[in-house]
Amino acid sequence: MSLTTPTTTPLHTRYAALDVSRGIAIALMVIYHFSFDLNYFQLVNIDFSHDPFWLGSRTLILSLFLALMGTSLYLAAARRLSLRRYLRRLALLVLCAVLVSAGSYAIFPERMIFFGVLHFIAVASVLGLAFVRAGWLNAGLGVALIGLGITVQHPWFDRSALQWLGLMTHKPATEDYVPLLPWFGVVLLGMFLGSRLSDRTVPLRLMRWQAHAPLARALAFSGRHSLLIYMLHQPMLLAGLWLATA
Repeated sequence: MSLTTPTTTPLHTRYAALDVSRGIAIALMVIYHFSFDLNYFQLVNIDFSHDPFWLGSRTLILSLFLALMGTSLYLAAARRLSLRRYLRRLALLVLCAVLVSAGSYAIFPERMIFFGVLHFIAVASVLGLAFVRAGWLNAGLGVALIGLGITVQHPWFDRSALQWLGLMTHKPATEDYVPLLPWFGVVLLGMFLGSRLSDRTVPLRLMRWQAHAPLARALAFSGRHSLLIYMLHQPMLLAGLWLATA
């Protein structure tokens, strides 16, 4: 199972290329967070809020995760979604999102994560079901939502009850912010990609590719267990750095 969707796809029907791609995103995320933690412990000096390299890195990593989430959601729902497994996975995502909020409040009380990546994924996993049969519409609508999310701002969306939607005139005080706009547009593009995979419009070589090399197998394993890695890697990194600098 993946960080990015309540998928019910059996292992033998998974696309190894998607698992490896998700594993690459996980590896990039760990590197990013390790750099963030080094900065938090004042071992390096990085401006994550303004440096174009780190802003671009976050956008790339998040785009990979959410596009893959959309792809996996489509492939799972199009095959015959098990409602029981879907709801169980969704409940796990919600629980993990609550734990992230609680943990961030304990460490950064003034910058608590109220709508980060897991919160977004839980909401998008529900909304995305309405677009499983949208086909090419997902491509156009995805681009439109991304454009809307990065160009439109209005003070009406600055109120606390609406900040999860996006379109704010400023970034809220939080350590992780993944609003519905523009990021749901990325999910829809991923769902469109999933429909192309399902319709066999990609080369059979890609669809049948299996991860045999050690590095590819490790990345595929990470991709299949990305939620667990996501939840554990930061506490382990922070604890390790605390012990190293104590």
